[in-house]
Amino acid sequence: MNGPDPLEFRRVAGRFATGVVVVTTTLDGVDHAMTVNAFTSVSLDPLLVLFCVERTARFHDVVLATGQWAVSVLGEEDREASDWFATRGRPLEGQLDGRPVARGEKTGLPLFAGAVAALECRSWAVHDGGDHSIVVGEVLSLGVPDPAARPLLYYEGRYRGLR
Repeated sequence: MNGPDPLEFRRVAGRFATGVVVVTTTLDGVDHAMTVNAFTSVSLDPLLVLFCVERTARFHDVVLATGQWAVSVLGEEDREASDWFATRGRPLEGQLDGRPVARGEKTGLPLFAGAVAALECRSWAVHDGGDHSIVVGEVLSLGVPDPAARPLLYYEGRYRGLR
């Protein structure tokens, strides 16, 4: 018996509106970043969140090696940043150049200054997720860099905003 068609799965799963985040980490003084829409809260005790990263993405091995990462929940003004950090093969050096970022208090990792929300995390567990790894993180700090920002949403393969 054949299972559901992967393209049909993508279309159906895309009907679940998600926020868009950029996850960052730093290895050997080089900042790394990746756009993610598979991000969610997990637990209140302890405070846990998770994101999923494709095993073939170069960010995968870096974030597993560092064991810490930061999450910037993007606002409507950050569509271009979302596209940039989703681009495969972009240069590693200077990925965040020209973008207003602040360094997190707990990890020193980059967080977008105009983010709707921001979290610093330490990896708590990594689980097999097929062609992805599910990275669960303990929340070390959180905040709301720009309380007036409106969230960037992703629905049916397109960016959306709140009305």
